[in-house]
Amino acid sequence: MAIESITEALNEGARQKQACEVIGITSRTLQHWRISGLNDHRQTVRKDPANKLSVQEREAILDVCNSEEFCSQTPKQIVPVLADRGVFMASESSFYRILRDADQLHHRGRAAKPTTERPVAYSADGPNQVWSWDITYLASHIRGVFFYLYLFMDIYSRKIVGWEVYENESSELAAEVLTRTRLTEALSINHEVVLHSDNGSPMKGAPMLATMQKLGVVPSFSRPSVSNDNPYSESLFKTLKYVPSYPSKPFSSLDEARQWVSIFVGWYNQSHRHSGLKYVTPEQRHSGEDVAILEQRKRVYEEAKKRHPERWSGKTRDWDHETVVNLNPVNKQPQNIAMKEAA
Repeated sequence: MAIESITEALNEGARQKQACEVIGITSRTLQHWRISGLNDHRQTVRKDPANKLSVQEREAILDVCNSEEFCSQTPKQIVPVLADRGVFMASESSFYRILRDADQLHHRGRAAKPTTERPVAYSADGPNQVWSWDITYLASHIRGVFFYLYLFMDIYSRKIVGWEVYENESSELAAEVLTRTRLTEALSINHEVVLHSDNGSPMKGAPMLATMQKLGVVPSFSRPSVSNDNPYSESLFKTLKYVPSYPSKPFSSLDEARQWVSIFVGWYNQSHRHSGLKYVTPEQRHSGEDVAILEQRKRVYEEAKKRHPERWSGKTRDWDHETVVNLNPVNKQPQNIAMKEAA
């Protein structure tokens, strides 16, 4: 086609060099084509191999691989079985290549990768609606021995509502902390709370699940091996481990660990100005005092702008009260849990 197009252009008065440049070849290449014939011998041209399987043959191989008999087997197992039956469709490497091109090389049949759905999205517009909890290690003075901190927090206010340090982790101990936490927060028997956690054995053990059902607590769990599904507890543990007062040496006893955690919880709830709460404390957010505090800050900034408007290039700092906190939100509207105490 290139030779015919160039010949036609030359007959119309075009120069050979310019005509070859339009096609994307040189005059020397055109001369070589005319001498050697019409076969294209360029190295850069991709050509189908003579032994390439047809579309029908590739589809037949996929049908065999996805059949009920072979859907859970590899090509190394399939090809010999077919050979025993007097059937040769392609080599093992061809089977693998065809499966790879069809994105079926891994996790076929019963070995398919299990699908996990995102946890249910919840939202809280007040305290004691959605809690999150987890367990973290506290190093002891004995190598390989740890204390275990059970920590329950309210995602709306980020307040630590319950905690305890034990020498081991178990579902029974978690149930005790949960029961004590509800009593501490003075929740009525009809007050429903969502409790989110990961998939550890203390979280999904029978005693913990039975206690949650008895107390009217709605369970919510993260996906396996997905820490981002429990972000509030993970963030709290990072704050705990990196706070300047965290001991540089391991705890020498269980009482020492409990004493330090007690001091930390008091500081965190009552003095720590949380960056995720517009720099009010979790206790202020939990009690509702943050609304007046943020309004006061907003007035201070607006008055400062009125006094010196030339110092402000835009709006003042955003001190608006955030009314809703979401847990594992998705694109759609999260499920709104209205946790109101019965009258």
